[in-house]
This record gives sequence, structure tokens and C-alpha cells, in this order.
Amino acid sequence: MSSSANPRSRKTLQCTSAATTFQKAFGKELRRRVVEDREPYAIVQADTPHELFHAMDIPIITNQWWSAYISAKQLSSRYFDAMVDKGYPANSCKYCSLGLACTLANEPETAPWGGLPTPTIMVARLTCDCIQHVFGQWSDALGSEFFPMEAPAWTEMDPNWFAHARSDWERVYQPDRIAHMVREMGDLIAVLENRTGRKFDEAKFHHLMEQINVQEGYVWEAAQAIGKAHPCPVSIGEQMTNTMIPQWHRGSDWAVAHARSFRDEVMERIEAGLGASSNEKMRLMWIGAGVWHDPGFYQALEEDPGAVFVWSMYMPFAGPAYIRDLKDKPMEALASRIASMNETLHLPPWMSGWMVSEAKRCDIDAAIMLLPPDNRLSQSGNKLTASALEAAGVPVLMVDADMVDAKIWDHNRMVGMVAEFLKEKELA
Repeated sequence: MSSSANPRSRKTLQCTSAATTFQKAFGKELRRRVVEDREPYAIVQADTPHELFHAMDIPIITNQWWSAYISAKQLSSRYFDAMVDKGYPANSCKYCSLGLACTLANEPETAPWGGLPTPTIMVARLTCDCIQHVFGQWSDALGSEFFPMEAPAWTEMDPNWFAHARSDWERVYQPDRIAHMVREMGDLIAVLENRTGRKFDEAKFHHLMEQINVQEGYVWEAAQAIGKAHPCPVSIGEQMTNTMIPQWHRGSDWAVAHARSFRDEVMERIEAGLGASSNEKMRLMWIGAGVWHDPGFYQALEEDPGAVFVWSMYMPFAGPAYIRDLKDKPMEALASRIASMNETLHLPPWMSGWMVSEAKRCDIDAAIMLLPPDNRLSQSGNKLTASALEAAGVPVLMVDADMVDAKIWDHNRMVGMVAEFLKEKELA
């Protein structure tokens, strides 16, 4: 089945529709500000300090969000082909380079928004070998400037980091690493003030950090409840939507209110005994970024044979990765989050320790792991995490596919592969 014919995901929550409606309206407003009004704006990686831009009212386009947006419009294959035609290797890391591919294709007639105008600045942490090349060449293609941020080495090897991150973040993330990130964020603020004429508002930033704690607290409550509930009340497709859309707006009044509404609706479904499936027999965890070009994949086996995806990284990450006892040090608290966000999601022992713990918490029967063939960071971390899960008694199926490249994905084949795996493991 071609990606364009993939079945749509089913929506059961009122707040899911509310989130997508809000995001569509936000997308139109963002396009107006960036494309039509040509406001100063930035293109940034997901693991950079968005809060600084929010405190200065500077619009941002997150690279991963932009890639998912392009992929959802079934344009990824077209742009990757154009990238190869221009001499780039076919095995480029797809998730981070799709935005660059869209710019290089230079097709205003097909590109979302007609393509992106020149940003004021582009910001990424140097978490892997490819990112400095992607952002460096993308900034050249757009006529912008790349502001790289370091990924300081983490020597505190605590596999249970997630249990201490909220209150003991200074020890867990190491004072020297936090201090380094604070200095870099100070440099970034200075550049933004100089380039945009907008001033960094300390009081607004502090309030934003407090509100983020409130928002992520609601998400964390919902994640804890979902993990314990049998049947699982909400599929991970709706978990992703109701976690990630507010996450791009974290700390705003809308995001806080939406997170509360989501938590409340989850609790209501649990109280009523409602499940994502009426025939839950197996509980699965999905490891990796979402398959943005085929969200219906996650619900394909819910009724027959009763395999429900209960867990993905996005929702339970809200607690350990975002909530911080601020200790009247909001900039340092933010630095502790930024310093290791990518590592805790993708590199053992942090990734593996957390996911083994989460599998136990959520009564997971098996894990399906995305193994993007051209993403070296995911390759190494995921394989070691798979070994840790297997050792803990959780069988793992590795799926060679990409989160945004639909060319190597076939819905029916992937669903059949998961069904056969569950049958072989005598779970189905």
C-alpha cells in the first residue's frame, strides 16, 4: 500500500480535536508572521532552549516539527530525491535533513508555505556528526547564520537519572555542564537582542518556567494513570497529539489549560472503564520518534489481535525531562534540561535504564523499536536498549524504517510484520 493510501488514525478524545484545531490556527498565524509580515524568526532543533525565544516573543520553527509537517503532506520522497540530484548522499539522516532538502529542492509550488524565508538565526546542539553540516549548509542556503550550541560530555552515569531529575538536577546533570549551558544561553540572548531589537524579559521567563512545571505536571499525572490503567484508555497516537502540540507552546496559557483538559479526560475514561481497544490483550511500547507519515499504523492491531500501543517516549518524558524544582535558578534549571535532552532519549545507559523502568511500570508485553537505517545515533542507542529490554523479559521487534521518509515504508507489510512477531512470541 502506498503511503498516500494509509488509513487515518481514529480520534476518541475531544481534546485531540481541540489540539489539532489550535495547531492549524497557530500554523496560519505563524505563517503570517514569518512569511507575510517577515518578522524576525528562528529555525531551531527540538533540544534547544525554546523558552528563551518564547520569553522574547520571537517566532520559532522547530526542525523536527517542520520535518513532520512536510512528511505528513507526503512530500518527503520528492525532496529527498531532489537532494540526491544535487549531489548529497542518499543515506543522509532523514529526520534532521528534510527541511534542508525542501529548501534545496526550491519548489515554491509544492513546498509548505511556498518555502521558508531567511530566518534571523538557526540554532542546534552539536549532538551528532551530521547536525553541524545540516544546519551549516541550510543556513548558507537560506542566507542566515548558524548558532551552534555544545553538547557537553556527561560523566555522571546514573541509569536512574529519571528518579532524581526533578529535585536533584544540579547533581544529576553536573554543575560544570549546567554552567557551560548557561553561558551559551547568555550568548544566544545577546545575539537575539542585537538582531531583533527585542529584550529578554527575566520576569516573563521565570513565570514561563513556573507554568511549564504546571503543564508538565498535568501530563505526568496522565502518563502515570495510563500506565496503571487496564485497559489503556488512550492510544499513543492521541497521547502524542495531546503532548507534543502543547509542548511546542509550553508554558503558554493555552498549553497549560489544554494539558489539564487532557489529564481530566484521561481520568474520566479510566473511571468509566473505557479503553483505546475493546479487546486489549497485549500492551506494546513504541520506541523512537513517531511515524509521521502513517499515524494509523498504531491502531491497526488494536481490535484484532488486541495489541495496543500503550507507551511512547513523548508523554512520560514530561516528568523527568521537564519538571524542575526551580530553586530560584530558572536559567540553571533550563540548562539542566537542555544539556542532556537528546542523550536521555537516545543513549544508554540513560535511555535503556529509563525505558526498562517504564516497561515495568506500564506492564508492557513487547516493544516495537524504530531503527532508522540512516540515523547513526538511533542505531547505536536503540540496539543497546533493545538488549536491556530483552534481558528484562520484554521481547523487542526492530523495524527498519524512518519517521519521515515514506519511501521505505509500506503500511500493510509493517502491520503484518508486527502481527507475525507477536504470534511468534506467543503473545497473539
